[in-house]
Amino acid sequence: MKKSINLRSLAAQAVEQVVENGQSLSNVLPPMQSKVSDKDKALLQELCFGVLRTLSQLNWLVSKLMSRPMAGKQRTVHYLILVGLYQLLHTRIPPHAALAETVEGAVAIKRQQFKGLINGVLRQFQRQQETLLAEFSRHESRYLHPTWLLQRLRKAWPEQWENIVEANNQRPPMWLRVNRQHHSRDEWLTLLDESGITGFTHPRYPDAVRLETPMPVSALPGFEKGWVTVQDASAQGCVDLLDPQNGEAILDLCAAPGGKTTHILEAAPQAKVLAVDVDATRIKRVHENLARLNMQAEVKTGDGRYPQQWCGEQQFDRILLDAPCSATGVIRRHPDIKWLRRDADIQELAQLQSDILDAIWPHLKQGGTLLYATCSIMPEENSQQIAAFLSRTPDAELNQTGTPANPGIQNLPAADEGDGFFYAKLIKK
Repeated sequence: MKKSINLRSLAAQAVEQVVENGQSLSNVLPPMQSKVSDKDKALLQELCFGVLRTLSQLNWLVSKLMSRPMAGKQRTVHYLILVGLYQLLHTRIPPHAALAETVEGAVAIKRQQFKGLINGVLRQFQRQQETLLAEFSRHESRYLHPTWLLQRLRKAWPEQWENIVEANNQRPPMWLRVNRQHHSRDEWLTLLDESGITGFTHPRYPDAVRLETPMPVSALPGFEKGWVTVQDASAQGCVDLLDPQNGEAILDLCAAPGGKTTHILEAAPQAKVLAVDVDATRIKRVHENLARLNMQAEVKTGDGRYPQQWCGEQQFDRILLDAPCSATGVIRRHPDIKWLRRDADIQELAQLQSDILDAIWPHLKQGGTLLYATCSIMPEENSQQIAAFLSRTPDAELNQTGTPANPGIQNLPAADEGDGFFYAKLIKK
């Protein structure tokens, strides 16, 4: 049954749902992967992620290879051609196999009348590849980012924007977090080395290990026993700055999928942790992560703007607010972000962050710590957000993270580094 499914047609349909219908790839892909064998799951993911990573290039090539674009109900054929071009340009799949499978994809989506067209366009690309790519290398689309996002990056990071764009276009490194309740990082690194796997430490984050080559978690020593968790290095920086202590009441707000909740409990196993997220379906992941690591926390569905609804008048010693954001720091992990986000989203998200900050601040005890974090690299959501909050909140004081004139610490994505991430540590006077 599973043998006859055409992966290229599935990839084309997944990318179409993202680009045309605004669906998130993390929602679209799993149901499609469930239709194919384990061996094919990885290839399907590679095709979807790859096409979205290089979408500007592929669309530009199609505009050169075809006199008019596929429209309406034939739009899936356009995405099938993109999948074909991606394989020819960016994978080691033998060209004859890539061509044959992509052309067959037309049958799977009931568009067999377009087999000749797909074959013709892909073969034409093979003939003209050098000329086309030389021309493309001079075109704005070579940055593989939408224009509005490039403009914002150039404005916010005039010195670094090209490095950011380059990092966004790479495959992400695989970072792990060693569970200090079981082993020190160096002890676990020895176990990793004994398994024939190379790992590297991070200079700032004491639990972080980067694998030389990404691999299935089943290959990692003690993964099923909870010795290690997949989590980006920058995300791990949150708990180091939060500095949770045993016996404290700690709120992890916007907690799903639970990576930071479990990190808090690894650092302070006797803390009383409440994990809250607005998304009921993603809350399930918090429960799953707690169960895998055999940890206890109170978990609730709730909106950060209305804390009374889920915690009454309760106050906390520490609050980790991993605020909803544009996710512009994690594009290399989620290339669909480039095509799902809109310029207007930045201002809307900044307003939401501001509302949550103002609503949750009264629930922090005097002398308590609030760590504000985002996986964004936009100043409106980060340094400007915190500067505005400090100016309207007399009992808030910046601690360890930047200066009142330029508050917070901003990580930018880089090849062997963590993702783009922002932190600001606030103390209630």
